[in-house]
Amino acid sequence: MPKPIARRTFLMTVVASGAALGTAARAQSMVDEKDAQATALGYVADAKRVDAKKYPKFAADQNCANCALYQGKASDKAAGCPLFAGRQVAGPGWCSAWAKKA
Repeated sequence: MPKPIARRTFLMTVVASGAALGTAARAQSMVDEKDAQATALGYVADAKRVDAKKYPKFAADQNCANCALYQGKASDKAAGCPLFAGRQVAGPGWCSAWAKKA
């Protein structure tokens, strides 16, 4: 007959498993520049490639990492953006919805 699992051991295993699943569930894919919404917003993963003629309001110091919509630290390589639910944008990227972070 198998040895019964102590309640404490069982609960610790459940909590640890839940934490691991929660981390995996939060992993987000990157926004593809060819995605319809990304194209509509002029998103590029590297602001150095912005077409300044097409987006005259673009300034060289603008990028996703210093945008008010960027949901990470300025030093993060990528983070979430509410415009692209469930996906991440590149920190050095840019789109036409850029707004100065307060």
